[in-house]
Amino acid sequence: MIAGALIAVLVGMALLLIRAFVGPDIYNRILAVNNFGTKTVLVIALYGFLTDRPDFLDIAIVYALCNFIATIAILKYFEYGDLGHVGEQPEDERQ
Repeated sequence: MIAGALIAVLVGMALLLIRAFVGPDIYNRILAVNNFGTKTVLVIALYGFLTDRPDFLDIAIVYALCNFIATIAILKYFEYGDLGHVGEQPEDERQ
């Protein structure tokens, strides 16, 4: 049963890779990569369960945190042009 879930998650990851390469704009591609990272966390957790190694859950949690922070940083970079300072507006919106 768990092996079947692992295969289903891997198939979903393959579809997400297609979406990441063919996406219509950058935000859809970033969303696909973020979702791929989330499914990677699931794969790590399922593999840890299959091999009876619960310490893999710690690795999965750390990977999820890194995935979240990286996604926010990439979205901020594409929105503002750099990582800049908190609360700084883009130059075209300044008055």
